[in-house]
Amino acid sequence: MSTAPVARQRRHTLYFLDEIRGHKPVFLDTEVDMTRIEEHRTAGRRVSTLSYVLYVASRVLAAHPEANAAIHGRLLPRIARYSSVSGKIALDKRVGGRRVVLAAVLPRLEETALHEIQRQVEHYRDGDPATQPEFAGVRTLHRLPWPVARLAYARTVRPLSRRAGKFGTLAVSSLGHRPVDGFHSVGGTTLTLGLGRVTDRPVVRRDAVRIAPVMRLNLAFDHRVIDGAEAADILGEIKTALEGFQEDATPAAPAPAVAAGKGGER
Repeated sequence: MSTAPVARQRRHTLYFLDEIRGHKPVFLDTEVDMTRIEEHRTAGRRVSTLSYVLYVASRVLAAHPEANAAIHGRLLPRIARYSSVSGKIALDKRVGGRRVVLAAVLPRLEETALHEIQRQVEHYRDGDPATQPEFAGVRTLHRLPWPVARLAYARTVRPLSRRAGKFGTLAVSSLGHRPVDGFHSVGGTTLTLGLGRVTDRPVVRRDAVRIAPVMRLNLAFDHRVIDGAEAADILGEIKTALEGFQEDATPAAPAPAVAAGKGGER
């Protein structure tokens, strides 16, 4: 046996997990018939499943302001509700030769066109985190001594006024490029969507069995912020919107902002 310190390139993940330890997640899942998405994809530019889900889920979440929120505090918890939807995506990257997970936040998704969401996804997917300015903060954390970096991370992400920009208000992770059907995770947000693979399965339509591309869609919600009924409504609306996908001619109207206490920080 041998032991070694946690690699510097992975320390940001431990800081994140420590910060979200107060989450109280509950997990739901459903299956989505992706036939309409596949038809839309073949009719135009190639768009990833992740981008479709970000597009649809952001518009659904804009209609549920109670869930487009974050909570902070244990003795006197405060909830902030945000005026726009920011989507956090997880990225499988290499930093210093080590495979790590990084996160990027895409702002104002509820008013962003599908092709622009795809462009942003590709920007982060194809970029080099060793040089991209968006990951300068992560690179700084890797260089700092452990206690200093942990304190700096907490002071940066903890205030509710900064939370949407750092964690997003919706997190989406996908392992659909692997033979993974179900994927449950907690992304530090009130809602986290996990995407499995799209694979052909038998489905029943109009009393007949046919083969259709199906994806398992998982939802984790923070029970401190919303309850199961609303989370189930959101998951159902995302499923319905994906199965009957239509690209909006106009963006969804953002929900009104509601402050979380004085200054909206604690």
